[in-house]
Amino acid sequence: MNLSDPHAQRPAPWPVAVVLPALALACALGIAVLAARSHGRPELYSFGADVEVGTGIGTGLVGLVLGVLSTVVLRHPGHRMIGWTLGAVGLFWSLDGLSEAYVRLGLVTDHALPGMTFAVWFLARFTSLLPATIVVLPLLFPEGRFVRGAWGVASWVCMTVLCVGALAFVVAPWDQATASLPPGVDPDWTTIWALEPIAGTLTGALQAATVIGLVVPVGVVVHRHRRSEGTARDQMRWLLWGALVTAAIVVVSLVLDLGALTGVVFFVCIVLVPVAMTVAVVNPSLVSIEDLLARTVLLSTLAVVLVAVDFAVVAALTALLDDEMEQAQVVLVVLLTTVLLYGPLRSRVSRWVRRLVLGTRATPYDAVAGLASTLETAEEGSEQLVAVARAVASAFGVAFVSVEVDRSGGERLVATYGERPAETRTLPIAYRDAEVGRLVLPARGLRSRLSRRDEELLGDLVRQAATAARTGRLAAELQDSRERLVTAREEERRRIRRDLHDGLGPALGGVVFELESARLLVDPDPAAAKARIGDVTQHVQDVVADVRRLVHDLRPPALDDRGLVGALRQQGEHLDPPATVEAGDLGPLPAAVEVAAFRIAGEAMTNVARHAAARRCDVRLDVVDRQLLVEVADDGLGIPADVQAGVGLVGLRERAAELGGRSEVICPPGGGTLVRAWLPLRSEPRSAP
Repeated sequence: MNLSDPHAQRPAPWPVAVVLPALALACALGIAVLAARSHGRPELYSFGADVEVGTGIGTGLVGLVLGVLSTVVLRHPGHRMIGWTLGAVGLFWSLDGLSEAYVRLGLVTDHALPGMTFAVWFLARFTSLLPATIVVLPLLFPEGRFVRGAWGVASWVCMTVLCVGALAFVVAPWDQATASLPPGVDPDWTTIWALEPIAGTLTGALQAATVIGLVVPVGVVVHRHRRSEGTARDQMRWLLWGALVTAAIVVVSLVLDLGALTGVVFFVCIVLVPVAMTVAVVNPSLVSIEDLLARTVLLSTLAVVLVAVDFAVVAALTALLDDEMEQAQVVLVVLLTTVLLYGPLRSRVSRWVRRLVLGTRATPYDAVAGLASTLETAEEGSEQLVAVARAVASAFGVAFVSVEVDRSGGERLVATYGERPAETRTLPIAYRDAEVGRLVLPARGLRSRLSRRDEELLGDLVRQAATAARTGRLAAELQDSRERLVTAREEERRRIRRDLHDGLGPALGGVVFELESARLLVDPDPAAAKARIGDVTQHVQDVVADVRRLVHDLRPPALDDRGLVGALRQQGEHLDPPATVEAGDLGPLPAAVEVAAFRIAGEAMTNVARHAAARRCDVRLDVVDRQLLVEVADDGLGIPADVQAGVGLVGLRERAAELGGRSEVICPPGGGTLVRAWLPLRSEPRSAP
């Protein structure tokens, strides 16, 4: 809620928020005083055939709790209508309890108490509005108003029927005996006796309309839940949780004799739903409602099933065993029933409910083991990713899972299970701190929420997915590397063969031909022979230059003549701006690392001279963590963000990747460009000269 909005509902001031609970507290204190005064007197706590009068303590406590809940809601931004409704309902229940306690005292008093007629009328007639007070809360929850549309109309009709029914009950003739009331007390002072001929029909019709009206809140809650999203969906789930627990308690209490706990159960059944509503509007994320709801379904199902089993066992024992069965035998039968039936039954029901609500995430070992077994038998690549998607969908009970894996060539391999929903969320799949893909799950739904335990299970499954993705990626990279190695080898052989066949071979043949011509001229024309030998000398020098070029292409001679640092300094001296090269104690380097470092640094220095418009270029070489660090920095223009990497930068990255290293090209905030490459020194270094 935006508190900066002048029309937003701000928290109610404390004096306003505590008015209704203060009145409820006053009623509770009055109930306690009246109950104490009526305690120990001759018991005559009923009037009429079916009207029994209790102490009012339970009803008063319900009203007090509802009043406190109203204060909590009113002190929270927004939802004032919910707060005021809770307070008004609580005050009504408190007045009901107060009238009950007052009437109870009046029944055991020799004379009529002041206002006894009104108290009896309020308790016997006006409290017919209690169903309306129970129904109005779910009709308003959680926005604090009736829903729009057809269900809104049904809500207004429902409340009208309940209120009119209560009013009709107030004025309808009452045929119950009231002989136990003190003299002078008239509970029928609002009765319209002209309705007596149709009293039975009217009462029956109103009761039927009331029952039908109680169905409307269920439909409204279902309608709101289906249309809700995000926080509103969580709020509706809190209401569902409260209703589910209340229903389970009612079912158990109907079949069990709770004795002295009946009042406590009544109290819990009445206040549990308002408590859930209060949590929903104040802080719906107080606990994970999904996990709480799943556990509640489990325990409720167990309670109902075990109560049914209790009845079956008791009925079977009653039918098969005689009444003279010894106590030890009864205890033995009960123990055997508990061990043989309750334990396995609870385990099976628990697994069934958890699988129904949350999928197989309740048994994480089975999910991980099943995925591992599937991956062993699946083909590499797409089939493994499909197995991962299916395993995640089964474990979490979701209808959609997508596994995306990036391949070395830039393409993306995608395996999808189910139909993609409108809203999704993406989780990275990492392998050794490197992202290799993504896992896409639905963003909404009961089973899409993850607890800490669920995140641990998902982590285990994602590690399996990462391994499968990494395996497929490495297989693709290995195959691609093999193809490139074979292609590069054959191209290099073709180039060398072409240079030898088309260049060096004919050149050496020409040398032989010219030498033979010079030999033939030695005797007849020595001067011509000498000139011919001079031409041969120049030709041989050209051949030697071609041979040196071939050798240079295989490995730069400067590396053997000057070493890596010296070769880079020699190359940097001929550039504009000249490059300065600094190096630490490099020690002997593997030949492959030397060549890669020379090529990477040379390409970076050339780029600076051609494109950077820089005033300086610094090259630094050092060994860090068994890796050769090559760093080239300049103060030039930098690389614009929208410029696509050229052949030089791509070749730089490929040279580093060929040795299992990595590279980066960044533009620092101060300007210029910084090229770094890390080349592992895993190879055996060559011997120092």
